[in-house]
Formats: sequence, structure tokens, C-alpha cells
Amino acid sequence: MKVEQKGHTTILKNTQGNTKDFFEKVYTNLNAYKKQNLILDLNFDTSISIEDLKLFQNIIETIKNNKKSIILVSKALNLNKVPKEIPVAPTLLEAHDLIEMEEIERDLGF
Repeated sequence: MKVEQKGHTTILKNTQGNTKDFFEKVYTNLNAYKKQNLILDLNFDTSISIEDLKLFQNIIETIKNNKKSIILVSKALNLNKVPKEIPVAPTLLEAHDLIEMEEIERDLGF
């Protein structure tokens, strides 16, 4: 797992290609990240499935409850088939844009 800081967002990259192992690492260290905006880059796993994304639902809920944003990044999935409660973007740039929009919405009280 590779960790990068970009502005007010932490990017966690799955560098090993196994989404389940990556989930375990993120979940184990969740206390360190739960007060930050997060981007989870899952692009290294080209065989990722929607079922793999569902592993992250508790993490998503925890981050959202702390009034922060979390976006999963994967270009290997058909985004139209991903459940709405799982925020996914196809690129890191789009993930950053989504976080910026959510920050603005929170600032405006939405």
C-alpha cells in the first residue's frame, strides 16, 4: 500500500493487486484516516468486482459519519452497475473533483 498526501486528501494506493488484502490494511489502519478525505486507488487490481467494492461499505460509512469524503477509483468496472452508496470514479482526477464538490456542499450546509 502506498500513501500519498495531496492537499486535504490522503490517497491510498493498492499496489499489490489484491483488493481483499488492501481492504484489510485500510480497515486495520482506519483510525489514522477516519478524519481525512480519502481516495482509495484500486486500479492495480484489474480483476476487481462489485462484490470487492462492497467490502468497503463500513469504511465508507465511517468516513461519511465524520463529515469527510471517500472515493474509490477503478477504471476496470462498469460504473453504471455500482450501487449508488459506493462512490466510485474512473480516474484520480475525477475523484479529486468529487471530493472538492462534496467539500463545497458541506461548506454550504447541504
